[in-house]
Amino acid sequence: MITNDVQYRSTKAHLRQFEDAVANLRAAAGDKPTKLQKLEIDAASAQADDLRAEIAEYEGLSSGKVSSFEAPTLAGLATLLIKARIARGWTQRALADELGVAEQQVQRYEATDYRSASLARICDVAAALGVDMIETARLRSPDAA
Repeated sequence: MITNDVQYRSTKAHLRQFEDAVANLRAAAGDKPTKLQKLEIDAASAQADDLRAEIAEYEGLSSGKVSSFEAPTLAGLATLLIKARIARGWTQRALADELGVAEQQVQRYEATDYRSASLARICDVAAALGVDMIETARLRSPDAA
């Protein structure tokens, strides 16, 4: 997931490299690519598709048009908070200023999916971003793995 403009620009540059690689692989393969050449083209194309999806998600969030997010698990809460920050149009620095911490602390929280943050801090982040949470808890059956 792209979390800031630096990663966005870097991802776009990587996408251009993969697109160039795919074009070069296709040109080298000609009309009758070998199985290995097909695999190389497919692999590079799949990576380019993944990068396009990440870029599209970031651009969608950055546009401010997205205002609702879902976290299917408690572990997904970190991604939800990052998406909310991006959709709010805030940089990591802006969130850090709002929380009264260094920008590097927010970078660490996001890089580790908020694993080092206390529950109180996660609540502070949600409040700063203006995120309303709808909590639902379900017990799994005892024999569920």
